[in-house]
Amino acid sequence: MKEYIRKIIGSEQDPVRARNRVREYVQARILHGIQEGGGMMPLAFHGGTALRILFDLPRYSEDLDFSLERPEYPFDFRKLIRSIVAEFQGEGYEIGTRIHDRKAVHSTFIDFPFLFQELGLAGSNLSVKIEVDTRPPAGARLSETIVRRHLILRIQHHDRASLLAGKLNALFTRRYTKGRDLYDLFWYLSAPGWPDPNMELLNHAMMQFEGMKQQVTAQKWRSAILQHAEKWHWDRIVSDVRPFLENSGEADMLTLKNLEKLLG
Repeated sequence: MKEYIRKIIGSEQDPVRARNRVREYVQARILHGIQEGGGMMPLAFHGGTALRILFDLPRYSEDLDFSLERPEYPFDFRKLIRSIVAEFQGEGYEIGTRIHDRKAVHSTFIDFPFLFQELGLAGSNLSVKIEVDTRPPAGARLSETIVRRHLILRIQHHDRASLLAGKLNALFTRRYTKGRDLYDLFWYLSAPGWPDPNMELLNHAMMQFEGMKQQVTAQKWRSAILQHAEKWHWDRIVSDVRPFLENSGEADMLTLKNLEKLLG
């Protein structure tokens, strides 16, 4: 499989893009492992990597985010991670894990300490983080999509309105603004026919965040985002997201004025 990765990299001269491509292949393999281990029955995929894998978001992403939406199906986080690791090890990958599952949000880093080096790429070790919220906010609606990303994947995920609600929640509640979140919002708002956010999920998520009592209505979420945007450090936002974009020039479109236009 490492020969397949070398073909993915091809003659790419930009080491950042090459590392992003390797990471995306590993992410697809992890998703396949979750699927084969039965994890796609209880879990729903969401977040930036879900947008990339399912809807061709033109930016690379790092983490794999899930929520436990169907607890009637068996779910054992450690067992699932062990099965994923065993599949990679069976193909000769050196791999390690760091599992944290004592809180509501279970997480692990799956580390490939020598993969970049073996592929002749500069940079630190490759690490993919997986998070599962075992007590997610109520209100998410689910969809299922079959997609080909190096392998054929059958993925259960938040529907489009719920995905947008999750992104808005991140923009409202993060202690600092990620450029990747803002880029995703621009992408949502410019996507023809993308539905309005799932307001039930958005408000449940916001109330779950340190007991916030603020309610956002379908009529007010755009103006509420704009109020937050006026306080953001836009230079930091642009520099944060630029290395992850397929077309780095798109980062220059991330301005308050353009956001005002998209929000109408």
